[in-house]
Parts: sequence; structure tokens; C-alpha cells
Amino acid sequence: MPSPSADSFAAFARSSPWRWSTLRFSVRWPADPWKPGAVRAWLRRPDVLRVETVAGVLLQVVREPARDAGPQPLLRPDGLVAERRRSWDHDLDDPMHQDYHWVAMLDPAELADGREPDTVDTEVLVPALEVGSVVEVEHAGRPAWEAVVRPTDAYEPRCGCCPLLRSREVDLDEYRDHPQHVLEEYPGAYRVRLDVQTGVCVLTEALGGDIAGRGHDLRIEAVDEPMADVLFVEPRRRW
Repeated sequence: MPSPSADSFAAFARSSPWRWSTLRFSVRWPADPWKPGAVRAWLRRPDVLRVETVAGVLLQVVREPARDAGPQPLLRPDGLVAERRRSWDHDLDDPMHQDYHWVAMLDPAELADGREPDTVDTEVLVPALEVGSVVEVEHAGRPAWEAVVRPTDAYEPRCGCCPLLRSREVDLDEYRDHPQHVLEEYPGAYRVRLDVQTGVCVLTEALGGDIAGRGHDLRIEAVDEPMADVLFVEPRRRW
């Protein structure tokens, strides 16, 4: 296990697709009026997902077309991913619920590598965040790393309308035809946590600005447990 550092934090953020095969978890979005209530999910990579309310009401079963496991990345000596190509992202996406924020919190590569605004080559990657001190914490009883971060001009989320971290640069580009969605004051920083075993982004929290307190809180319940096909069969509807 590497020591907490900005470099290793980025490596964890790149590594999720190669660190787990199934995940059972719950997630909520505190203080965000645009998000639904808390949900519980079962995800079996690469292609199936079940989502329920916390009361057990089925919301969605997602079955993606079968696909290859994707390319193998360049690893560091500690087993974390040293380099990852942006062109891989669609091949590695987990089944999605509602929007790409779901995909990004499960595979938070956008927190590791960004692209210089003036560079047309999408494979030339630079740090996406300014990362303060990284500390070891617990999240839902599991080891995690926490850092206070700021998006750089190079931060490029998986989807501009539903990033893990909102920034003025991304919003000005995303909402250039709808400036009413641009915030007057952006957070000075964000608190971010990555689960050590899986690399999943289990927490984001805006620190200050118009959206102070917003983010997500993901609680992992089980990793790599067997998940039978029947779990991902949607009940037949009655006429």
C-alpha cells in the first residue's frame, strides 16, 4: 500500500476498473435539489445494474450489451494505474443510472487526469486537480483517502453537465448558450474521498460558494460478492 500523496491519490482515481468486479452500495446526494433520494444498488461489471430505493422498491434494471474487458493499463510498482488513455473511457463505463455522475463516481478517472485547454490531442494528459495534503480516514467503516482539492483549468469531467466537481471553466463551456446555469460564486475547494480497496469516489463535498455542502455520499456494503443473474431480471408487468 503506498503512502498517501497527491500522486498516489491520482493513481487510485485511475484504477477502479481493475480493482473490483461487483459492488453493493447505497448513495445519497446531500443538499442537492436536482438529485433523487438515496438509492441502493447492485452492480456486476461489466454490464448489469440493479437500483432500488432504500425501502426496497425497484427503480431500474440496466443490462448493457456484452463487451470486452478493455485494455490493460500501465501499472506502477504498487499495482495502481500509472497511465490511462482517454480513448478507453467509453469501453470501461459501468452501466448508468440517470446520468454520467453515476459513472464518474464509480470510475473517477476525471479526478486524475485532465487536458490542457489549448491542446487538441486528447491523449496528452495533465493533472486535473490541485491536491492538498492527503490523509487516511474511514468512510462507512472502510479505509479511505481524503484530500481537499481544486479543479485546474485542465479538469475535464466525463460529462460537463454532471461533473463530480463543478468549476467555472467547465460551466462556461457547457452552458455557453444558457448562462443562467452558471453560478455566481463557485466553491473555493472540494473535499473528496476515495475508497482504498476499490478506487471508487465515495464522497464529494463543495466547500463554500453557492453550492456549499453539495456532493455525494456513497456507502460500500460489499465488494466482489457473487451476484446471480436473477438479481438483474426485471419482474414481468401485469396488465
